[in-house]
Amino acid sequence: MEYSKEVKNRLKRVEGQLKGVLRMMDEQKDCSNVVTQLSAVKGALERTIGVIVSENLEQCVRNNIEKGEETETLVKEAVQLLVKSR
Repeated sequence: MEYSKEVKNRLKRVEGQLKGVLRMMDEQKDCSNVVTQLSAVKGALERTIGVIVSENLEQCVRNNIEKGEETETLVKEAVQLLVKSR
């Protein structure tokens, strides 16, 4: 699978957020602020997973349609990936 520039940029933003959390910890910031930022990182990762799975599903379904192959299994696998990520 080819990963889009958008997905890579999302992960770079998450990386920056995580570095910010580590900096907050080094500066001994309040626990509630650290947890709030970690929750934001978690949400960003979950959204990125959703984008990756949906892009992969779209590519695979297109390929299967072009080849005249079944797509039901692909959809089930995509749903399993999403469930696994939660």
